[in-house]
Amino acid sequence: MPTARFLVSGRVQGVCYRAGTREQALGLGVAGCAKNLPDGRVEVVACGAAEALDALEHWLRQGPPGARVATVDRAALPDQSLHGFRID
Repeated sequence: MPTARFLVSGRVQGVCYRAGTREQALGLGVAGCAKNLPDGRVEVVACGAAEALDALEHWLRQGPPGARVATVDRAALPDQSLHGFRID
């Protein structure tokens, strides 16, 4: 399935960003993971239908109410078959 890596910067740690991402991803049928990076960004690796990845990207640009997203960088990864969505 199509797979993408998103790097999200801004005020995205300590505001339930990863948990919100997991909820959105599961609702869209997207598998993968989200984790905080030491530099303050959140990394999201997501695998699913192209339309679902686009919808997830749209949500990532907003985030949960406490977030202030500055940028979302998207890069395609080789197709993968991931299951579930975990928070690291």
